[in-house]
Amino acid sequence: MTDHSTQQRRTPPRPAPMDASAHATTPTPVFTTPAVFTTTPAVVASCVGFVLIGALQALYGPAIPALREEFGLSPSAAGLALSAHFVGGVAGVLLFDRRYGRTGNRRILGLSYLLMATGAAAFALAPTWPLALTAALLAGLGFGGIDYGLNQLFATGFGHRSTAMLNILNAHFGIGAILGPVLIGAAGADRYPAVFLAFALVTLPLLLCLRGVSDKTVHPTATLTPADPEGAPTAALRSVLTVFVTLYVLHVAIEAGVGGWEPTHLETIGYGAGLAATATSVYWLMMTVGRFLVAPLALRFSAQTIITVSCAGMTASLLLAAIPPLAPYAYAAVGLFIAPIFPTGLPWLHRAAPHARRAGALVIAASMAGGVTAGPTLGKVIEWSGVNAVPLLLAAASATCLAATRWLIRSTKAH
Repeated sequence: MTDHSTQQRRTPPRPAPMDASAHATTPTPVFTTPAVFTTTPAVVASCVGFVLIGALQALYGPAIPALREEFGLSPSAAGLALSAHFVGGVAGVLLFDRRYGRTGNRRILGLSYLLMATGAAAFALAPTWPLALTAALLAGLGFGGIDYGLNQLFATGFGHRSTAMLNILNAHFGIGAILGPVLIGAAGADRYPAVFLAFALVTLPLLLCLRGVSDKTVHPTATLTPADPEGAPTAALRSVLTVFVTLYVLHVAIEAGVGGWEPTHLETIGYGAGLAATATSVYWLMMTVGRFLVAPLALRFSAQTIITVSCAGMTASLLLAAIPPLAPYAYAAVGLFIAPIFPTGLPWLHRAAPHARRAGALVIAASMAGGVTAGPTLGKVIEWSGVNAVPLLLAAASATCLAATRWLIRSTKAH
């Protein structure tokens, strides 16, 4: 007689049936990792592209004296060139976003580079001020497309390294912002057309590196949590996006506010004009250095942690800037702490709202709008409160950024 128990022991066990429910609860990866950039030259060219858009944004200011003389402009009228540039930038962000996923990345980036180069050349050669403003608008359109397009591709194309790569990319923007005024200063403001023409020519070779950019659309996915369940109410998503926009608008307003008002504040509290200008240059330099320094840290710490520390350090530094002996050093620290917020927040936003395809465009466009409105708004408040209140006003905005970050951490519970 056969011993059935022995037979059962000798019979190899059958594989357990696949349990679909078990796999349904397995968290999905935070990011897919397709080859968005298929060659190293494409990545390098993207960084060079960010050097150029940083330089372009910084070229208009130093050219204002020559623009006023050439076209007979008031200071406010000459400042419209940068405003036209930013208006074009916002339009470029929104236009690129509408075409993202419909038109190939190479084609859109190529068109953006061409628009920026054409606008810069037209600005240099414009015979009248209205034509110059139109050219600045055109250059800004390309600027916005490059800014949003490369930020979007870097935010979704490098997997867990996306935050680090975004900080490196945006650090190159800072390099351009430092180099732009240096070029105008070396050539002389009256030779700004030659600088803008040279800028246009340097942009064109980047078109040759676009073959290393994939046309594949990348859509990030996120681990669903109780705070972000599948089918969550639209109102909850709107709240998250609203707070992200608030964080971006305020932090860009602080960035522009320090850059614009630091020299005036330092002179008001007793520092010389030369030292005040140097301290402001150090502030921009520290912002660039900060992004390079955060890149390796982003591989070890979460975006939430980095932004929380950044906002807390930024707030403390602005409070210290109200103490005259510490002010120049405190402003430099502000540059160091504010540096990671913009590039580090984008991957977090994509994880928190993976199905809100236009979220990235919304916050980048809002940040540009914040840069445009920060100057006049802060100026009106300073007229009422006095220049000495500049660091305290900015510290209040920074504290709001910290509160917004803490709210987002509780609401998204992103990993």
